[in-house]
Amino acid sequence: MSPPTSNATVDRSLKPTMTIRPQRSWLPADPKELWAFRELLVRFSARDLTLRYRQTALGVLWVVLQPLLAAGILAFVFGSVAGLAAPPGIPYFVFSLAGMIAWNTFSQTALRASGSLLGNAQLVSKVFFPRLLLPLSAVGSTLVDTGVSVVLLVGLMVVNGVAPGWAVVLVPVWLVLLLAASLGVGLATGALMVRYRDVQYVLPVAIQFLLFASPIAYTLASVPPHAQWAYKLNPLTGLLEGFRWSVLGMRRPSIGLMLYAAGASIIGMLVGTAIFNRAERQFADVI
Repeated sequence: MSPPTSNATVDRSLKPTMTIRPQRSWLPADPKELWAFRELLVRFSARDLTLRYRQTALGVLWVVLQPLLAAGILAFVFGSVAGLAAPPGIPYFVFSLAGMIAWNTFSQTALRASGSLLGNAQLVSKVFFPRLLLPLSAVGSTLVDTGVSVVLLVGLMVVNGVAPGWAVVLVPVWLVLLLAASLGVGLATGALMVRYRDVQYVLPVAIQFLLFASPIAYTLASVPPHAQWAYKLNPLTGLLEGFRWSVLGMRRPSIGLMLYAAGASIIGMLVGTAIFNRAERQFADVI
């Protein structure tokens, strides 16, 4: 007896295929490809949050304690010891906390994005996915910390009677610019870190120096006039001043300072993206 036969045929051309080609654009990944891997981006961000506070006694309470402790120390050093004054009607602790939120958004994104490739070396060398997802996941995890800190700041502002002005609508703009600046640093240093491991030791020190060269717990007006030009060269000065102006209703910084900070952030993002794209094809070989 012959085996049963079927007239149905399978069209093998209907099988999904994926062709991996080198990028010819300055973009590190096709936006459609990034969208297709959006669930992986969410998983990377959630994993970063979970690993960061796993096996800690206080757990996620560190999200609240870190900015509070940092703002308290800065308020004591600059407000009590150095004798600097916050803008009228704003407690120094609230003023320092606003500056720390903006600074943490920049510094934490830059540090986490730069180390994301080395921290996931096994994935980079063995699994295909848009490599840009790894530094981008740092943005997601940092925004969670920033969101908690902003809620805390709003509560303190309500208790102390600090009311923002119309510029509060620009807060998302300043956050986007801070993320753009930090991603520019993170993408460039992360790509360099794959080949030159010295970068992972130099970057935290450079970020620490930048902390002292940025007006976080004091205003630009508190800086001696002969040194203000050096502070104005730092794009973070305009971003910090603009963020506090929007959140706390302070005196508006100069338009030129804000435009310079915004332009430098965008250019830094583009340069970092170009460096990342140029080095991406060699990540799996040298990581």
